Amino acid sequence: MFGKAGITLAHMDLNLLVGLDALLEHRSVQDAAAQLHLTQPAVSRILGRLRATTGDAILVRNGREMVPTARALELREEVRELVTRAHDVLRPAEELDLATLERTFTVRSHDALLAALAPGLVAAVAERAPHVTLRLVGESRDDDRELSRGGVDIAVDCPSAPAGSIVSRVVGTDDMVLVLRRGNAVDVARPTAAQVAGAPHVVVSRRGRSGGPVDRVLQAEGLTRRVVATVPTVAAALAVVATSEAVVVLPRRLRDPLGPRLRTRPLPWKLSSEVAAVSWHRRHTTDPAHAWLRDLVAATLEAALSGAHRAVATMAGETAAGRSAGGQKPIGRPA
Repeated sequence: MFGKAGITLAHMDLNLLVGLDALLEHRSVQDAAAQLHLTQPAVSRILGRLRATTGDAILVRNGREMVPTARALELREEVRELVTRAHDVLRPAEELDLATLERTFTVRSHDALLAALAPGLVAAVAERAPHVTLRLVGESRDDDRELSRGGVDIAVDCPSAPAGSIVSRVVGTDDMVLVLRRGNAVDVARPTAAQVAGAPHVVVSRRGRSGGPVDRVLQAEGLTRRVVATVPTVAAALAVVATSEAVVVLPRRLRDPLGPRLRTRPLPWKLSSEVAAVSWHRRHTTDPAHAWLRDLVAATLEAALSGAHRAVATMAGETAAGRSAGGQKPIGRPA
């Protein structure tokens, strides 16, 4: 009698399935050994372990031949299917075919970045991968965990606390400018620091924070500004500025388009936006489809930052889908 050993998944040797598949196909230790590129004693040991694990003889001698037991015959098709599926799971990824790719990707970003990113990204994906669906979502309170949990595939922002499992590819920064209503008192060719400080300000912050880099620059010159409102989106800030004397400091290019009543003026000092970075969880690094999309997102952002009005679909299609981006981390987001 063969003893039936207790076994858990943690102690299971999946190579036994490969050995069982070969033994049931050839019904011969010698021929199974040739298929598996093992010695006959090694396959005999596999057969012994299979007998101990299953509590069944698996193969029994019938004259000069070996024949499968009734239990082995019951397992034959299931074992073959399991081994085939295991090979499919573990084989190298096939070449990416964008024309037939069917997948939904979730891309998270600040609403201002989405305004600059969405038109070019949606057009490029529609052209190159017509069966791919994009879910473009705004930031939330669980930003730092969504990539790890799998709720978001790609984040386009400046992570405040990068984790070891999150990979980030820095794309660049934008110049900050003053946005105001045409005819505003500060609507001059080159506003001074005093004029900027003296204007009522609207600040974009989804957390309601009114301070930031502008205040630090003004303080260095002995100036302060008055913030009359904080709003969660750039669109809301532009709506306020378009109908008041208030001004708002925004990126030159990575933002919502301006309406006819608005214009930009240069700041009296050099000020850059937060770093724009494309981030993803490390488990997606070798995923060809994910690599293609994050390259496309980065290319779209680079085009927006350069002010180039060009299609990025062709470039994205030529990008090697398996390329792994560097693990460069963006700087922390200012308060």
